[in-house]
Amino acid sequence: MGTTASQLPKDSLSEYQELTFLTKQEILLAHRRFTELLGRDERNHPNPRVPMQVILTLPELKSNPFKTRICQVFSTSEDKDGSLTFEDFLDLLSAFSDSATLEIKSHYAFRIFDFDDDGTLDHSDLEKLVNCLTGETEDTRLTSEEMRQLINNILDESDIDKDGTVNLSEFQHVISRSPDFVSSFKIVL
Repeated sequence: MGTTASQLPKDSLSEYQELTFLTKQEILLAHRRFTELLGRDERNHPNPRVPMQVILTLPELKSNPFKTRICQVFSTSEDKDGSLTFEDFLDLLSAFSDSATLEIKSHYAFRIFDFDDDGTLDHSDLEKLVNCLTGETEDTRLTSEEMRQLINNILDESDIDKDGTVNLSEFQHVISRSPDFVSSFKIVL
């Protein structure tokens, strides 16, 4: 299902509409933006990939503290390099669209926050998450005591089975009580 030409075939457009939460106009805009990120030589490749470093130049991702993790989670690259095909790019935009369900958004948020990809948010994942949100500069970094207390508070609130980690179900339970999550978990081109 690779897209190579600057025009998106109608049958592909219909298929993408069925498989994503995106409208026809959003898919066409995504295709145009993706094609602009490709080098001239890559545009005629059957299923081109845009390197993560190029994806990260998009204004919509540039200031997102999780931009690298977002690319890693949505990339289907066997090299695990965060590069994206057009379909990876559509999956990303679909999950972050206004039309995506709470279940889809919380699933991908969990995967983005699960830095070691082990299916749980443990102390290390939560520390990285907090550091991404607060910044890792001398002025914004939490002290080790503040970090320990914050992670303990997160686990006290979220870790229902008290195993020292937050699993997807526990994460989704917490997110379901956060009314602003769905509206804030979005990227619009």
